Amino acid sequence: MPAQEPKWHEQGEEPDYRFSLANERTFLAWVRTALAILAGAILLHEFASHIQPAAFIAGASIALALLAAVLAAGAYQRWKANEIAMRHSNPLPYSRLLPALSICILALSASAAIVLSRQ
Repeated sequence: MPAQEPKWHEQGEEPDYRFSLANERTFLAWVRTALAILAGAILLHEFASHIQPAAFIAGASIALALLAAVLAAGAYQRWKANEIAMRHSNPLPYSRLLPALSICILALSASAAIVLSRQ
């Protein structure tokens, strides 16, 4: 049974396929980033047991896993918003994913540097 197209996909004009494919590649890059962060969360949880405090490792693993989930969901929302904008010849919308990702990675990196400097 073929998947039913969303209603927004029937609105506006079909954009140049090259732009749609570029948008799809960007979506896939965000998904790959989310998967890499999730893999990092799992590896941190499994192989960093020698780093103390253990609560930091657990918290950092959970934070990374949640960040991966937010990025995966945000990637779809960003792809969809871009497709809708292209269909209506509007400018591409601003994405909050970029600063959110940067801030989260900065906070986790700074926290890790503090914990590791005390080892």
